[in-house]
Amino acid sequence: MRILLLFFRQPQIGAFLVFTWLLGLGACEPVQVEPAYYGTLTVTVLDGSTSQPLANVAISTTPATGSFVTDAKGQVVISQVPTGTVSIAARRATYEAATGTATITEGQAQSVVLLLNKAASTAAPAAAVRPTPAVGATGLPTTVQLAWRTAAGASASDSLRYDVVLFESNNLNQRTLLTNSKDSTVTASGLLYNATYYWQVTTRNAAKVTTRGPIWSFQTAALPDNRYLYARSVSGNTDIYSSDAQGTSVLRLTNAATVETNPQLSPNRELIAYASNASGQYQLYTMNRDGSGQRRITTLSAEGYNNEGVGYRWSPDGGQLIYAHYDQLYRINRDGTGLVLLATAPTGRHFRECDWTIQNGGHLLVQTMGVNPYDSEIYLYDVDGSSPVQLVGNLPGRVDSPSFNADGTSFVYTHDVAGFNSATGRQLDAHLFIQAINGSSLVDITVGATGTSVKPAGTNDLTPRYSPTGFQLIFVNRDNDDIAAPEVWTCDLNGRNRTRLFANAFLPDYK
Repeated sequence: MRILLLFFRQPQIGAFLVFTWLLGLGACEPVQVEPAYYGTLTVTVLDGSTSQPLANVAISTTPATGSFVTDAKGQVVISQVPTGTVSIAARRATYEAATGTATITEGQAQSVVLLLNKAASTAAPAAAVRPTPAVGATGLPTTVQLAWRTAAGASASDSLRYDVVLFESNNLNQRTLLTNSKDSTVTASGLLYNATYYWQVTTRNAAKVTTRGPIWSFQTAALPDNRYLYARSVSGNTDIYSSDAQGTSVLRLTNAATVETNPQLSPNRELIAYASNASGQYQLYTMNRDGSGQRRITTLSAEGYNNEGVGYRWSPDGGQLIYAHYDQLYRINRDGTGLVLLATAPTGRHFRECDWTIQNGGHLLVQTMGVNPYDSEIYLYDVDGSSPVQLVGNLPGRVDSPSFNADGTSFVYTHDVAGFNSATGRQLDAHLFIQAINGSSLVDITVGATGTSVKPAGTNDLTPRYSPTGFQLIFVNRDNDDIAAPEVWTCDLNGRNRTRLFANAFLPDYK
């Protein structure tokens, strides 16, 4: 045992200090210090877009363990990390900082993976370049794929997105083709023929900074001079088409969930009339030859016994139309004005199909029908709806679809020579007939000079009309069970040279 002796010059002061020191020694308690515990932490940093390792990323922890930088594998190993919850921060230039946490256990190895995303640039992106089609391209179809390239220096990691708008010349309305899309191509469909279009691409980066590109242009081809019109049903939906004789320039002119049918080109070839049930009843409409400018022109429906929009025809000059509304026959201007009642059908009958010629003083050719579709007759009227003369009486088997020839001296129609009277309207063996309006020269075209039917057995020849030259007929041939799709055919006036034009087509017109 050692004794510490303290000597003071002034005894009073020395005694007091010794006493105080001794009291302090008596008041001290022993202090216990807790030992420190550590674990190991491995931090891996990856690119958030490519999942590739990122080197040279600064790593720090809380509690602090030091400053570290990831190696070529994107990793750093910290061997002396206090146990408990540790926060990890990762930073690298041009990337957004990322943080994470890990729970460290004594003597154990723990790992954490951090993803770093490229920092969004606040600088405006470069405008899109190299458009397809080329600027000022001409003769393009009405469906065009538009494409462009990312500006030089930009890359996929820039997360660029695009908006695309399309303008038609002389039309202030714009079509939005793309919005905030990663795609650098888009299809523009439903374009008009012989029209100039302008389009523009807006580029947007990840920071939502945008740049509008230049305005590019192209021109579509001239409208094909399609002389044929017909209706076609696809997946239960009926629309109107036009085509050339070879079927190489088919245009779909209507595209609606309703029925658009019975197209007829005006004699001056300016407008197409057609019937549609878009209003709930069949009404008459007109449109341009490219399908644009669709306009309803009737308020009284074009309906009646077995008449779903089939009972109308253009005037010879293309300025008016006549049409059947139940038991009434009307004339109307092509703009929908000037509705005039021309005639009323006999009691218990409705008007159905009709035609109009200016020849021989002008006449109307009109079919009337009773409740049963086989109860059909054909009459000749003056153009004012007066002086009806019966041309074809109610024969056994259905009579249908009268149409004048070019000079108005004869007309073509169909007759089911099987004499089958079906309340459903079914026909078994409908032939084409030509008859002079004076009642003479009745000719069965389907039989022709050979005396033998030239059409396939079990089919019907239907809805005939004369060709513009007057030396051919255009008509429909269809199986008599009405299951197989109808086909449009032509033949000479003697029944020869039967030629199929279009499959799955009906109610044709040819001008």
